[in-house]
Amino acid sequence: MRILGIDPGLTRCGVGIVDLNENRRASFVAVHVLRTPSANELPMRLLELETGLNELFATYKPDAVALERVFSQHNVRTAMGTAQASAVAMVIAARNQLDVAMYTPTEVKAAVTGYGRADKVQITSMVTRLLNLPEPPKSADAADALALALCHAWKGHGKSRIAEHLAKQAAVSAR
Repeated sequence: MRILGIDPGLTRCGVGIVDLNENRRASFVAVHVLRTPSANELPMRLLELETGLNELFATYKPDAVALERVFSQHNVRTAMGTAQASAVAMVIAARNQLDVAMYTPTEVKAAVTGYGRADKVQITSMVTRLLNLPEPPKSADAADALALALCHAWKGHGKSRIAEHLAKQAAVSAR
Protein backbone atom coordinates (compact mmCIF):
# COMPACT_ATOMS: atom_id res chain seq x y z
CA MET A 1 0.00 0.00 0.00
CA ARG A 2 1.34 3.45 -0.92
CA ILE A 3 0.40 6.27 1.43
CA LEU A 4 0.64 9.95 0.60
CA GLY A 5 0.81 12.15 3.72
CA ILE A 6 0.01 15.83 3.35
CA ASP A 7 0.89 18.58 5.83
CA PRO A 8 -1.30 21.29 4.29
CA GLY A 9 -0.21 24.86 3.96
CA LEU A 10 -0.65 27.62 1.46
CA THR A 11 2.94 28.88 1.60
CA ARG A 12 4.53 25.46 2.26
CA CYS A 13 2.70 22.16 1.76
CA GLY A 14 4.63 19.06 2.80
CA VAL A 15 3.99 15.82 0.93
CA GLY A 16 5.52 12.56 2.14
CA ILE A 17 5.15 9.20 0.44
CA VAL A 18 5.75 5.84 2.12
CA ASP A 19 5.06 2.25 1.14
CA LEU A 20 3.59 -0.19 3.63
CA ASN A 21 4.38 -3.87 3.11
CA GLU A 22 2.30 -6.89 4.15
CA ASN A 23 4.12 -6.98 7.53
CA ARG A 24 3.05 -3.35 8.16
CA ARG A 25 6.62 -2.08 7.81
CA ALA A 26 6.88 1.33 6.22
CA SER A 27 9.59 2.35 3.79
CA PHE A 28 10.49 5.78 2.43
CA VAL A 29 9.54 6.59 -1.16
CA ALA A 30 9.84 10.38 -1.47
CA VAL A 31 9.21 13.73 0.17
CA HIS A 32 8.40 17.11 -1.36
CA VAL A 33 7.54 20.58 -0.16
CA LEU A 34 5.31 22.55 -2.53
CA ARG A 35 5.67 26.32 -2.19
CA THR A 36 3.52 29.17 -3.41
CA PRO A 37 4.71 32.79 -3.30
CA SER A 38 2.80 34.86 -0.76
CA ALA A 39 2.93 37.82 -3.18
CA ASN A 40 0.63 35.95 -5.61
CA GLU A 41 -3.15 36.31 -5.47
CA LEU A 42 -5.00 33.53 -3.59
CA PRO A 43 -6.65 31.94 -6.66
CA MET A 44 -3.25 31.63 -8.37
CA ARG A 45 -1.67 30.12 -5.25
CA LEU A 46 -4.46 27.54 -4.99
CA LEU A 47 -4.05 26.72 -8.69
CA GLU A 48 -0.28 26.28 -8.22
CA LEU A 49 -0.90 24.01 -5.25
CA GLU A 50 -3.45 21.97 -7.20
CA THR A 51 -1.05 21.60 -10.13
CA GLY A 52 1.76 20.42 -7.86
CA LEU A 53 -0.43 17.98 -5.95
CA ASN A 54 -1.94 16.60 -9.18
CA GLU A 55 1.58 15.91 -10.46
CA LEU A 56 2.51 14.10 -7.24
CA PHE A 57 -0.69 12.01 -7.29
CA ALA A 58 -0.01 11.07 -10.93
CA THR A 59 3.65 10.27 -10.26
CA TYR A 60 3.27 8.23 -7.06
CA LYS A 61 -0.25 6.77 -7.53
CA PRO A 62 -1.14 6.51 -3.82
CA ASP A 63 -3.59 3.98 -2.42
CA ALA A 64 -4.39 6.15 0.59
CA VAL A 65 -4.12 9.78 1.66
CA ALA A 66 -3.45 11.04 5.18
CA LEU A 67 -4.06 14.72 5.85
CA GLU A 68 -3.47 16.81 8.94
CA ARG A 69 -6.78 17.95 10.38
CA VAL A 70 -7.06 21.73 10.49
CA PHE A 71 -7.30 22.83 14.08
CA SER A 72 -8.09 26.15 15.68
CA GLN A 73 -5.21 28.57 15.53
CA HIS A 74 -4.87 32.05 16.97
CA ASN A 75 -3.96 33.41 13.55
CA VAL A 76 -7.17 33.25 11.51
CA ARG A 77 -5.34 34.05 8.27
CA THR A 78 -2.99 31.09 8.74
CA ALA A 79 -5.90 28.80 9.63
CA MET A 80 -7.79 29.89 6.50
CA GLY A 81 -4.79 29.19 4.26
CA THR A 82 -4.34 25.78 5.84
CA ALA A 83 -8.04 24.99 5.37
CA GLN A 84 -7.92 26.10 1.73
CA ALA A 85 -4.85 23.94 1.05
CA SER A 86 -6.60 21.01 2.77
CA ALA A 87 -9.66 21.47 0.56
CA VAL A 88 -7.52 21.35 -2.59
CA ALA A 89 -5.90 18.10 -1.39
CA MET A 90 -9.28 16.56 -0.51
CA VAL A 91 -10.76 17.37 -3.93
CA ILE A 92 -7.77 15.80 -5.69
CA ALA A 93 -8.03 12.70 -3.50
CA ALA A 94 -11.76 12.38 -4.24
CA ARG A 95 -11.09 12.85 -7.95
CA ASN A 96 -8.65 9.94 -7.67
CA GLN A 97 -11.28 7.87 -5.81
CA LEU A 98 -9.30 7.89 -2.57
CA ASP A 99 -10.58 8.42 0.93
CA VAL A 100 -8.82 10.96 3.07
CA ALA A 101 -7.93 9.97 6.62
CA MET A 102 -7.54 13.03 8.81
CA TYR A 103 -5.38 13.11 11.91
CA THR A 104 -4.83 15.79 14.52
CA PRO A 105 -1.28 16.90 15.24
CA THR A 106 -1.53 15.19 18.65
CA GLU A 107 -2.54 11.86 17.04
CA VAL A 108 0.38 12.04 14.62
CA LYS A 109 2.88 12.92 17.34
CA ALA A 110 1.63 10.08 19.55
CA ALA A 111 1.75 7.56 16.68
CA VAL A 112 5.28 8.46 15.64
CA THR A 113 6.99 9.38 18.91
CA GLY A 114 4.74 7.83 21.55
CA TYR A 115 4.17 11.29 23.03
CA GLY A 116 1.31 13.56 21.88
CA ARG A 117 3.18 16.74 22.78
CA ALA A 118 6.43 15.95 20.98
CA ASP A 119 8.22 18.91 19.40
CA LYS A 120 9.40 19.30 15.80
CA VAL A 121 12.91 18.04 16.65
CA GLN A 122 11.53 14.83 18.19
CA ILE A 123 9.21 14.21 15.22
CA THR A 124 12.02 14.75 12.73
CA SER A 125 14.32 12.47 14.71
CA MET A 126 11.77 9.63 14.88
CA VAL A 127 10.78 9.94 11.21
CA THR A 128 14.47 9.75 10.27
CA ARG A 129 14.96 6.67 12.44
CA LEU A 130 11.71 4.88 11.51
CA LEU A 131 12.29 5.30 7.78
CA ASN A 132 16.05 4.61 7.96
CA LEU A 133 16.82 7.91 6.27
CA PRO A 134 20.50 8.81 5.81
CA GLU A 135 19.75 12.35 6.99
CA PRO A 136 16.74 14.17 8.48
CA PRO A 137 14.16 15.70 6.12
CA LYS A 138 15.17 19.28 5.28
CA SER A 139 12.11 21.04 6.71
CA ALA A 140 9.51 20.52 9.42
CA ASP A 141 6.83 20.42 6.70
CA ALA A 142 8.60 17.47 5.05
CA ALA A 143 9.04 15.62 8.35
CA ASP A 144 5.41 16.27 9.31
CA ALA A 145 4.16 14.94 5.97
CA LEU A 146 6.16 11.73 6.43
CA ALA A 147 4.88 11.47 10.01
CA LEU A 148 1.30 11.73 8.71
CA ALA A 149 1.94 8.90 6.24
CA LEU A 150 3.47 6.78 9.03
CA CYS A 151 0.54 7.53 11.32
CA HIS A 152 -1.87 6.29 8.66
CA ALA A 153 0.29 3.23 8.00
CA TRP A 154 -0.25 2.16 11.60
CA LYS A 155 -3.74 3.53 12.26
CA GLY A 156 -5.31 3.48 8.78
CA HIS A 157 -8.28 1.48 7.68
CA GLY A 158 -7.30 -0.12 4.38
CA LYS A 159 -9.54 -0.11 1.33
CA SER A 160 -11.07 3.10 0.05
CA ARG A 161 -14.78 3.59 0.77
CA ILE A 162 -15.00 5.93 -2.22
CA ALA A 163 -13.65 3.22 -4.55
CA GLU A 164 -16.10 0.68 -3.05
CA HIS A 165 -19.01 3.12 -3.51
CA LEU A 166 -18.09 3.79 -7.15
CA ALA A 167 -17.73 0.06 -7.84
CA LYS A 168 -21.23 -0.55 -6.41
CA GLN A 169 -22.63 2.28 -8.55
CA ALA A 170 -20.99 0.80 -11.65
CA ALA A 171 -22.44 -2.64 -10.87
CA VAL A 172 -25.94 -1.19 -10.46
CA SER A 173 -25.59 0.78 -13.71
CA ALA A 174 -24.44 -2.33 -15.59
CA ARG A 175 -27.63 -4.22 -14.69
